[in-house]
Amino acid sequence: MNKAIFLDRDGVINTERGYTHKLEDFVILPDLVENLQLYLKKGYLLIVVSNQSGVAKGLYTQADVETIHSFLTNELIKSDIHLSEIYYCIHHPDVSRCICRKPDSLFVEKALARFNIDPSKSYFIGDKERDVEAAEKAGVKGILIEANSPLKLISHIIE
Repeated sequence: MNKAIFLDRDGVINTERGYTHKLEDFVILPDLVENLQLYLKKGYLLIVVSNQSGVAKGLYTQADVETIHSFLTNELIKSDIHLSEIYYCIHHPDVSRCICRKPDSLFVEKALARFNIDPSKSYFIGDKERDVEAAEKAGVKGILIEANSPLKLISHIIE
């Protein structure tokens, strides 16, 4: 079985700004590449799981989200980092109901099955309690960090 690092997007991968949807506002955090390379060397798959409720609220489009994810993927490839998948929920409880929005664990469970991942050997790094809740519902260890903080602060936790 595989093991994985699940990552929230805003606040973990890029600077949390609130509804980041413009490419010029998408700033990759300084130590991200270094830490993702370390996780890959340790044999982890890298999977992003993000709530993008601004789509449901009409603040931006799914195409805006896809543009940012394409940019992120291309930037990481320059450093030989491959994301296995980027899952994102476009719903918001005020507008539409779903089971893919964190703290629900649908996307984590989907990835576990699709990539044959052992949840007991996997981690979910997030900056909101809902990230940890989604992880724990799926049997993955949740790691709560402060938004925009260096991932190296938690490197000792990930085996």
